[in-house]
Amino acid sequence: MEHNPWKTLKIKPIYNNPWIRLEEHDVLNPAGKEGIYGKVHFKNKAMGIIPIDKNGNTWLVGQYRYTLKEYSWEIPMGGGPIGQDLLESAKRELKEETGLVAEKWTELLRIHTSNSVTDEEGFVYLAEDLTQLDTEFEETEVLQIKKLPLQEAVSMVMNGEITDAISIAGILKAARVLGL
Repeated sequence: MEHNPWKTLKIKPIYNNPWIRLEEHDVLNPAGKEGIYGKVHFKNKAMGIIPIDKNGNTWLVGQYRYTLKEYSWEIPMGGGPIGQDLLESAKRELKEETGLVAEKWTELLRIHTSNSVTDEEGFVYLAEDLTQLDTEFEETEVLQIKKLPLQEAVSMVMNGEITDAISIAGILKAARVLGL
């Protein structure tokens, strides 16, 4: 039977900004003992896009990730405010980061990125029937764009060159769905 064995006694706000809220929860754990639980609440849904052209190519986006202090290759992705249409947010992110516009969209997966401390929820879409336009980078984005066969992106996942969780899940699911 699926039920919540935790009891929340009190929630104390610790930090809040436009993107996240950090809370400390006083709880009774499943054994009935008092404890604390830290929670990071995300104010946006994460979304990633696997664009695929008629030749089986996809696009990756490279950028320096401040929190990791390293360069990261990822699928095009971003955030959409909770309550806003997820697909519209995905379309916006694809256009901003790659200049691509897609006629056909398929939701590939829903993922929780780190369910032990956050409530972040991500979605990955497959984007097909592509048209190339100009990018529209945000002021915080210094991006490098790489077009490559999807199978090469799978190899980058398997050899550890791609470490972002949403990118890994999306690339592997797209390859499976497309029969690669």
